[in-house]
Amino acid sequence: QVHLVESGGGSVQAGGSLRLSCAATGLSVAWYSMAWFRQPPGKEREGVAYRGSGGTTAYADSVKGRFTISRDSAKNTLYLQLNNLRPEDTAMYYCAAVRRTPGTPLLESEYTYWGQGTQVTVSS
Repeated sequence: QVHLVESGGGSVQAGGSLRLSCAATGLSVAWYSMAWFRQPPGKEREGVAYRGSGGTTAYADSVKGRFTISRDSAKNTLYLQLNNLRPEDTAMYYCAAVRRTPGTPLLESEYTYWGQGTQVTVSS
């Protein structure tokens, strides 16, 4: 059974940093396409960052240059480093996984497995 458990969220001031983790069981992050999504208050969930099994990455324009997705295969964990945070980054952040290469990496419907989320709040 697959479980994805996010952690690392919190409350920070604008300009601060956080590192989110997504610990996986029941699948190998090295062999799955993985992504981070977020859902701001009152808005729909949106794709933030993607990492394919071969190492290909993709980012939403709003986070390029500020967020970095990575993985540690030995720990079977996916990460999202969030730097230079802005109030508009406030959201629940989710990790997601799918066994194949998604046609549209930041599209929610491409993913099979989801975590429960971790909250990030950025104050101005």
